[in-house]
Amino acid sequence: MTDQEYLTLAEAALSAIERAVDDADADIEFERSGNVLTLEFENRTKVIVNLQPLKHEIWLAAKAGGFHYKYVDDQWRDTRDNSEFFATLSKYSSEQAGEAISFKA
Repeated sequence: MTDQEYLTLAEAALSAIERAVDDADADIEFERSGNVLTLEFENRTKVIVNLQPLKHEIWLAAKAGGFHYKYVDDQWRDTRDNSEFFATLSKYSSEQAGEAISFKA
């Protein structure tokens, strides 16, 4: 994957998250600063998604821990357990928000 291909795919992922937050009924604030997108829930907990261009990865930080994702077979996949990025983001965001939140590519 070229750097430009990575940036296109990674930026699309961040944009999908931003759109989902805008469309959600949940009380989620978000802030984008460069390659970092911070989601803050009503209870003041946060989930942070950031791009790692040198590694061609997306990193996710939640109360449950930190996770690294590479683009494989048309999906962002965890480098340790192969779980899908948006499913994991939905799971941990729902846990931290105390209500169902769904993110999709």
